Amino acid sequence: MGKKGNILIVDDNRHILESLSLLLKHDFNRVFVLDDPGGLVELLSVREIDLVLLDMNYSAGARDGREGLYWLQQIRKYEEEVPVVLMTAYGGVELAVQGMKEGAADFVLKPWNPDKLIANIKTHLSLRESRKKLNRYQSILRSEREGLVPGKSFHSCSSAPMRRLYEAISKIAPTDANILITGENGTGKEIIARQIHNLSARSGELMVAVDLGALPHALFESELFGHKKGSFTDALEDRTGRFELASGGTLFLDEIGNIPPLLQVKLLSVLERREVHPIGAAKPVPVDIRLIAATNARLQDMVARQEFREDLYYRVNTINLHLPALRERPEDIPGFCTFFLGEFSRKYRRPGLKLSPPALQKLKAYPWPGNVRELKHALERAVILSEGNTLRPGDFVFHAAIPADGHDHVLNLKEVERRALLRALDVHNGNVSRSAEALGITRATLYAKMEKYRI
Repeated sequence: MGKKGNILIVDDNRHILESLSLLLKHDFNRVFVLDDPGGLVELLSVREIDLVLLDMNYSAGARDGREGLYWLQQIRKYEEEVPVVLMTAYGGVELAVQGMKEGAADFVLKPWNPDKLIANIKTHLSLRESRKKLNRYQSILRSEREGLVPGKSFHSCSSAPMRRLYEAISKIAPTDANILITGENGTGKEIIARQIHNLSARSGELMVAVDLGALPHALFESELFGHKKGSFTDALEDRTGRFELASGGTLFLDEIGNIPPLLQVKLLSVLERREVHPIGAAKPVPVDIRLIAATNARLQDMVARQEFREDLYYRVNTINLHLPALRERPEDIPGFCTFFLGEFSRKYRRPGLKLSPPALQKLKAYPWPGNVRELKHALERAVILSEGNTLRPGDFVFHAAIPADGHDHVLNLKEVERRALLRALDVHNGNVSRSAEALGITRATLYAKMEKYRI
């Protein structure tokens, strides 16, 4: 348990192959051997190799190491990232320097010290794993940056509430102020957090997102702060916490209202001291993060009920950004539809997807309890199930939540009128004449009210 890494040993001396195999099999996952370097490239093509131990001489009487340097070049042509440790009984500084110039990770003299050799291999495997993680994080960053370019995976809305929000973001993003994003589920709080990160001075580093609503309480501390191997029953290896991973960048804590009381104390301590204490660690680890939190709960009410610490609330809520529900900004719906249909057109290879005017009216009439997320899923479902490229009202079936008594309890007169207009247009599939007749008003009056309510 805990063994990592597949090692390939290349040496024409069978005794050395057997000795090294016996030595290394206890510490590493698998050990492969070759007594002829001619099979190197073929083996690398069919096996996952993490490190190569390569002898420098193969011909009788050879001592100059040129054969080893040749095979090192062949490995490098095929596999650039695998570390290669050169081995020889006839080593010198000049040969070692030449090997390192050619791309070798290290140089080992025969006979070797077993403990030093194992430690040497583990060090290079660890370095390779770190490089792989770095490359992965850089790939994540590249994809996130591309994803936030308007017209790709981020849609910039035109409604007045959203324009005000974007203006606030442009002022807030360059700072390191902690931000609390509030709003209903599905409104796109993480997308806004990523936009803030992308516009900040930390955009070259990671934004690490944690969904606290989906995290079991028993794993909170380990996930956020990390742990050391053996610190508890299932701690089979060291784990870097999300705070440490995000150091230098941004940490996004979604659904922060779900954090249990004991962890609230520890989170407050981390934010004040800017250091985390991994479970089982002897010393704290300094961290440098910009915190963005989000919630669909009313934290003020939770503070009043003593379910959320007041001092933590003020710590995470230096600046509050509220993301309005989709039903509060129906003028954004056409833009979202165009944006998502473009995305699904590429995804499902359905060029020319569009909405019929009656279908758009139906979408604008729906209250969208699931907000933008629900709209996206509704459009995707319609694209998958529709026959043609023009989506019609019948392609959309909604199941909006209805109060237990079956009645709509909205009392605001403007909202009642707006909903009546939308309902009429929905029933008559966007036909203005029939909708006006059903409402008992003229077409001109209906058009005026549609403009008033931006329908």
